[in-house]
Amino acid sequence: MTQQEAKTGHAAAPWGLGRSPLHTNPDVSAVIDRAIQEDLALGDATTDALVPRDLPGEAVIFAKAPGVLCGVEVALEVFRRIDPSMATEALLADGASMEQGSNIARLKGSKASILMGERLALNFLQHLSGIATATATYVKAVEGTGARIIDTRKTIPGLRALQKYAVRAGGGRNHRQNLGDGILIKDNHIAALRAQGMSLADTVRLAEERAPHTIKIEVEVTSMEEVQEALDGGAHLILLDNMSVEQMRQAVRLVDGRAMLEASGGITLESVRAIAETGVDLISSGALTHSAKALDISLDFV
Repeated sequence: MTQQEAKTGHAAAPWGLGRSPLHTNPDVSAVIDRAIQEDLALGDATTDALVPRDLPGEAVIFAKAPGVLCGVEVALEVFRRIDPSMATEALLADGASMEQGSNIARLKGSKASILMGERLALNFLQHLSGIATATATYVKAVEGTGARIIDTRKTIPGLRALQKYAVRAGGGRNHRQNLGDGILIKDNHIAALRAQGMSLADTVRLAEERAPHTIKIEVEVTSMEEVQEALDGGAHLILLDNMSVEQMRQAVRLVDGRAMLEASGGITLESVRAIAETGVDLISSGALTHSAKALDISLDFV
């Protein structure tokens, strides 16, 4: 188990900052290919009509707003796949803080190829940098408390690998990558088994009995009674769903380090510091991936 896995109770992603190039990950590579096919299956009617393929040019990608960069190699890979002769240079690395006007990357090659890839490359950069920027804002808000900001599975279908990478670029951590990455017993699981006469504690024990020894067991709870039941069953992690700050404090006292505690539901930037100060270990937010505002990034010929 890695240090991250030991701290968070969730598996580390198979690649990340400082490891093998992002665009070589099979999931990411497939996303890039699909994006190019989606936009260029019938060619670029405007560029084909107006710009000669052999017209040389140079361009720079730059930030029009401050934020945290993510996706630069994905963006440059778009241009390289459209035109393998394109010369590309990243001027900043993913995770870098940017000011308005910061130069991100340079391109040199066919102007037509640059025009064909411009929108696709910027779509990746703007979306992923928006997630990284939002995550960094939450991470900074809880600085010094010991709580960690994590994401959820509320991702755009097909983009999970990239969106979760962007959370890490912003200083956050990842929750489950997929349904096989850990056991999370949610309200509907509990309701289904209560209908069979099983208590929440019995449900946790059943999961422990049937789960591989490498998998952690987490339980979603909504009351102190359920917190106690989860503890009685031997849960490794307890998710406090839509609880008040005072309820979270009570849960921290009740659990007393016997399980990790995750706060979730209705997390906002205005409330996250108070939540972190209750003593919970993890704070998860689906908004990091499903509602982050795209960062303003542009491309100009030079």
